[in-house]
Amino acid sequence: MTPREHDIRYERSAVLLLALGFGLVGLDRWIISPLFPSMMKDLGLNYQDLGNIVGALGLAWGAAALVMGGISDRLGRRKVLVGSLVLFSVCSLLTGFATGLFSLLLVRVIMGITEGAFTPTAVAATAEASRPHRRGLNMGMQQSTFALFGIGLGPIIATQLLLVVPSWHWIFGLLLIPGLVLAYVTLRTIRETDQLPAFESAVPAAPRATSSSTASDASAVSTPTATATDAVRWLDVFRYRNIPLAILGLCGAMTCLFVLSAMVPSYLVDHLGIGTSAMGVIASGIGFGAFAGQLVVPGLSDKFGRKPVAVVALLMAMCMLVAFILQGPVVPVLFVLLFFVAFGAMGCLGLLAGTVAVESVPPSLMAAAAGTVIGVAEIFGGGVAPSLSGFLAQNYGIEYVLYLALGGLLLCVTATSFLTETAPTRAVSPGVDGVGVSAGL
Repeated sequence: MTPREHDIRYERSAVLLLALGFGLVGLDRWIISPLFPSMMKDLGLNYQDLGNIVGALGLAWGAAALVMGGISDRLGRRKVLVGSLVLFSVCSLLTGFATGLFSLLLVRVIMGITEGAFTPTAVAATAEASRPHRRGLNMGMQQSTFALFGIGLGPIIATQLLLVVPSWHWIFGLLLIPGLVLAYVTLRTIRETDQLPAFESAVPAAPRATSSSTASDASAVSTPTATATDAVRWLDVFRYRNIPLAILGLCGAMTCLFVLSAMVPSYLVDHLGIGTSAMGVIASGIGFGAFAGQLVVPGLSDKFGRKPVAVVALLMAMCMLVAFILQGPVVPVLFVLLFFVAFGAMGCLGLLAGTVAVESVPPSLMAAAAGTVIGVAEIFGGGVAPSLSGFLAQNYGIEYVLYLALGGLLLCVTATSFLTETAPTRAVSPGVDGVGVSAGL
């Protein structure tokens, strides 16, 4: 296939726009946490209610991502992206009108569905707009804003706005404005797949299972050319070895990050006896470290390969988390340790959820692959893991939730170690069409 001249200006515009969209997803999702103390008083809620609200959104997000990734392959990226931006922004407005637990749960479940639809579609659109040698960097940039806006800047934005607006209700309403603006610009900017240039890079067609397949055949790299007549089915993504491995790895990475994000503030205050103000400074290390990790780790993987970079980053994160568990109440040290835990974990999360997922399947399955990996991991990491950490904290002590996060990193590094390399500069056997290479099952 002869590649057409790539529109670099479009690449930059698309990546920036999709990054802003994902940053708004993170802000809409996590801004409820710093606002919850005010909401508790007005709506008569407790911490268990907060856990249920966060978990319900995570489960809805995961279920939607499983379905909508494949649907966007058929309907088109632009329709799903614009519709999702409008709907989850409206849900943010409706959160401000909530009168109790039931209405909050209902609105946040709908928000989870719409944000779950946006996520894999944005990942696929970023991959399609990117030149092969910049795909890891671009996808890291696109996904990094979720942590920056949601976990890093979200608490600052929320608490500062509370000083100038009448109540927390207004803050949720104000988030409608950037959502509608981004939806309009997305409608005018993002191109559909058939309007984009094609590249010479590597993606295998779905391998067809036969009764005579051997174990060695299953581990071999598959490189047939994908054709327009290939059936696009959700289960097709599991024919590629990297997809189940990415799911396992992402479950571990999300477990670590979501457990830390939910429980570290209480751990710092209740177990280490750190004051509220200092706790906020330390906990922000998760957001800023995650942002930096998603910028640096995927970019390094373009040059050195997806697997070796991910493994090194995860081993570093594990060492930092062990040090954090052993560390006493020293604010700067705790901040730095959390920063590098999140740096390694979130950098690998971005690689597995986006770059590796889309590089491991044919172009017709890219959004379905990203949606499957993100969806299953979100259900576990965003829904089950926080509930499990609450059980551990309640029954055994809050310090034990850190070992659950450490176990998540161990699962992630184990699964990542068995990946087939997909970076265009490092893939063993590139194909003719598509964007990556993966061993077929």
